[in-house]
Amino acid sequence: MMASAHTLGRWVADRAASQPDAIAVIDGGVAITNRDLSTRIDALAKRLRAGGYGVGDRIATVTGNSTDQIVLFFACARVGMALVPLSWRLTVGELSDLMQRAQPALVAVDDEHTTAAAEALRAHGSVTALVTLGTAGIEAQVPPRAGGFVAQHDVRDDDALLVIFTSGSESAPKGVVLTHANCFWTNLALASAAQLTGDDVVLTVLPQFHVAAWNCQPLLALWRGATLVLERSFQPGRVLHLIAEHRVTAMMGVPTHYRLLAQDRGFADADLTSLRTALVGGATMPDDLAVMWRERGVALIQGYGLTEAGPNVASARAGDVGVIGKPYAHVDVMLADVQTGGELVGAAIGELWVRGPSVSPGYLNDAEATARTRSGEWLRTGDIAERLDDGRLRIIDRVKDIFISGGENVSPAEVERALEKHALIVQAAVVGIPDEVWGERGLAFVVASAPMSADEVFAHARTLLAGFKVPVRVEFVTELPTLTIEKLARRQLRERARAIVEAP
Repeated sequence: MMASAHTLGRWVADRAASQPDAIAVIDGGVAITNRDLSTRIDALAKRLRAGGYGVGDRIATVTGNSTDQIVLFFACARVGMALVPLSWRLTVGELSDLMQRAQPALVAVDDEHTTAAAEALRAHGSVTALVTLGTAGIEAQVPPRAGGFVAQHDVRDDDALLVIFTSGSESAPKGVVLTHANCFWTNLALASAAQLTGDDVVLTVLPQFHVAAWNCQPLLALWRGATLVLERSFQPGRVLHLIAEHRVTAMMGVPTHYRLLAQDRGFADADLTSLRTALVGGATMPDDLAVMWRERGVALIQGYGLTEAGPNVASARAGDVGVIGKPYAHVDVMLADVQTGGELVGAAIGELWVRGPSVSPGYLNDAEATARTRSGEWLRTGDIAERLDDGRLRIIDRVKDIFISGGENVSPAEVERALEKHALIVQAAVVGIPDEVWGERGLAFVVASAPMSADEVFAHARTLLAGFKVPVRVEFVTELPTLTIEKLARRQLRERARAIVEAP
């Protein structure tokens, strides 16, 4: 079957044809060549088709970073299926909710997360087949598709390739659909700035349930013939060792990653001479962090993006601090008046809107949420940006209520809903407070019907929420400030939280 021009299914096969013996991926010290990676992808794609799967089907995964998941990603690209990588950090209840909304034809896992995935499926009564990844799992035998074969046809540019669940200002994460064309154009835009070649070695520490673990260097590395080094967990000392051992030339992380690396006792003497491209995303880079790395000879590069935009939107020049720079190629941005939505020209402050071929067509099975984020062909980011006289942009605030902890979006409404499930908690409100390592963590204002301790709140939250969502501080109050009956006065809460944190 022929594929459209901007589909990704051929990327590894084409690289294998030109550089068969070059190392494609190093996963836990185990290397695989382009030829062997392409062979595995081809075999799995054939088994998926033989099992009755086709365009429009989805495969959810719960797994750490692995070559196995890369094989599945490209096999899905060949068949026209979408990969839905789910976070292994979530609780069983959270996983179950996302599986129910994703409606995958299969759920694929690694050994470490089999139990959690199985419990998540049972929690909502799903009969979806659970399979393991790898050559002894799904690549050896694909379960027949429940409900029979689906129609199979040529893979098109606008077919879904990735569905990434991301938290916004609303209570529940939403599945962002990224098509082949979205992924093609965002990687082409990145290529104009990153300029990876077959001589590069790219280290991936971001988990593969994040869009950046695909579209911010890793897929570009496989497209351009660079070597990809995968890490399942972030251990600063080990990351510093890997940079030196593999002569890593490019990596991406959130500010928390670079902070923890800089605080590691081995940072001062680590060999960082090979590292020439160190991207920062997920949150704004603090000035002092940029200085720490510059003193070690590495200029961190601040970028800006969001899952709904593919994610790559803008990038600063190496060494620039406090700005996100200018848009990538093939990306248009506009500053819109927050009140009227009218375009602001020249030096101005407004909501950042984005358009281009890398922008998602919308959220999975949620036309209403999609409509709320759009204004015609423009994606409304919810971020307030300032455009300087020279055209560079900087982010100065967020329209949305989310805060970012270690590069993870945390939805206050989601946390509040979980806290209010406790029998003694009448009402809760959560805001982000500064944290030197994680960027922001949650502070919860709690109205309780009877005396309770902060430890009780923490223990309750841990049973329902992933660790990064659990507040680190609780303030008990008699009531919460409101603007209307339905709407919290979050600005007042943020100001109160700031006063609490800054108090001696």
